[in-house]
Amino acid sequence: MINTDENSSVPEEVFHTTLTVVDFHQDTSGSTRDVYVLGTHTALPAAKEFALSALSHLGYQPDDFLEYTTRVDMPSEAWKHGDGVMVYAKAPAGHEFLVGLDTKPNTESLPAGPDHTLLLPDGHDHLHYVLQNRTDYNQDKSGAYQTTEIQGCYARRDDAWTAAKATLQADREKFVQYDDRDDAESGKRSN
Repeated sequence: MINTDENSSVPEEVFHTTLTVVDFHQDTSGSTRDVYVLGTHTALPAAKEFALSALSHLGYQPDDFLEYTTRVDMPSEAWKHGDGVMVYAKAPAGHEFLVGLDTKPNTESLPAGPDHTLLLPDGHDHLHYVLQNRTDYNQDKSGAYQTTEIQGCYARRDDAWTAAKATLQADREKFVQYDDRDDAESGKRSN
């Protein structure tokens, strides 16, 4: 059961802060990317503030990078790093760091908590995220044209697992090969 008081509200949307690290050092095509969800907020201003300071929370300083720019430092028309990106940084080794925001529905109907965070049910201290990566080889044969979208966030791991499987099963017929854990355990294989 969720502990709520009469002042708690359930926001329709939540704002996820993500960190994408593109590894141009080991893979010059840029197709090697790691995506991390750093936090979730219930108010856009709080999410923006967190995103702008996210790299410092991770132990980085602007002078650690060859290039460090934020969306607030530049006019919109000059910003070339994408609509959802708040911070762009390029490390000396060639890694690019992009801190962005992803606005999604509050599918779990979790109430707002202190400091514009989510109030989680008893016994839960973090969220489980379902992310879907897509690579568009029509845009770039090297696989560098990628997007990652947060499909949902869940207080319970089992709910996230179920949602992740449902996300992929919806497009099952579009894959050349599709295997999942249940198929592997039962010995069957599809596509």
